[in-house]
Amino acid sequence: MIGILLITHGTLGESLLQNVYHVLNKRPPLLAQLGIVAQDDPLAILPLARAMLAQVDEGEGVLVMTDIYGATPANVASKLLEPGRVEGIAGVSLPMLLRALTYREGGMENLVAKALSGARDGALNMLKDV
Repeated sequence: MIGILLITHGTLGESLLQNVYHVLNKRPPLLAQLGIVAQDDPLAILPLARAMLAQVDEGEGVLVMTDIYGATPANVASKLLEPGRVEGIAGVSLPMLLRALTYREGGMENLVAKALSGARDGALNMLKDV
């Protein structure tokens, strides 16, 4: 199973995990989050990010999800990436995360595609769908 590590601003990742637990009514395995606050030194937090990555990696790889591309959490996440083994996606949302959790058994390439489609398909104009 592919692990998932969220690296986000503040408590966003923690909030996403709490909502995942609510929706799924369980705590999925190999899922962790690291919240980065303004006072954190990105170079000092990197060893913790690497340790958390190792905790959710059972050998099939890890998908690292972050909130804003180019911001500190994404910059820390980018230092963990290894094509094919540790992939990264920015713009994490609850629909994206739920989709990723659903497709962790089908390989990394499929997981990345499904997570991105969860983000696209999870955003819609509700009035047009009535």
